[in-house]
Amino acid sequence: MAFPTTNDLDTELSSVNSVLGAIGQSPVTTLDYTNPEISFIYNLLSEANRDVQNEGWVFNREEHYTLTPNSKKQIEVPDNVLRMDVSEGQVWRTTDVVKRDGKLYDKLHHTFEFEKPIDFDMVWFFPYEDLPSVFKRYITYRASVRAATQMVTNKELSMMLAQQEAYSRSACMEYECNQGDHTFFGTPSNTAYRAYQPYRTLAR
Repeated sequence: MAFPTTNDLDTELSSVNSVLGAIGQSPVTTLDYTNPEISFIYNLLSEANRDVQNEGWVFNREEHYTLTPNSKKQIEVPDNVLRMDVSEGQVWRTTDVVKRDGKLYDKLHHTFEFEKPIDFDMVWFFPYEDLPSVFKRYITYRASVRAATQMVTNKELSMMLAQQEAYSRSACMEYECNQGDHTFFGTPSNTAYRAYQPYRTLAR
């Protein structure tokens, strides 16, 4: 017997059906975008997906990602970038860049041309199926609250779904803390740090 994988259970179709179930509608077998209700709910799910990923979590945040100028000395921005900032730009204030026409523009020197690679802190946008399960649940509940608010005039239902959204966000925060390896001391990436271990005193 083959057991279903996480991706089998948490797809865009299953999430759309979860939103439909939350507002008392029957599930569907396919995402028929010609159906106004299905299209509307899918758009709510897509908006919630982008909003959540835009916050920047451990699974889609990447530091010191190098972008290199092409033969025209221009740096092209990848299509799936939601946010980006020069790494340690608050310390090294030698560049001030923004995205324009799919390329980087240096506002400090007023040019699209760059002489050397630049490291960035990136926030990426990933396909729904590639997200961790806890974030799919959070996105689904977030879309359900919007659907209940805009399609169903039931204040109690909206409040109940909002509570579920809050619970699912707390699960995302737990995931972030567990996976992020954060440190109060600001230990840089690609370094090693071992906190004080009480047993060392006892082992003397």
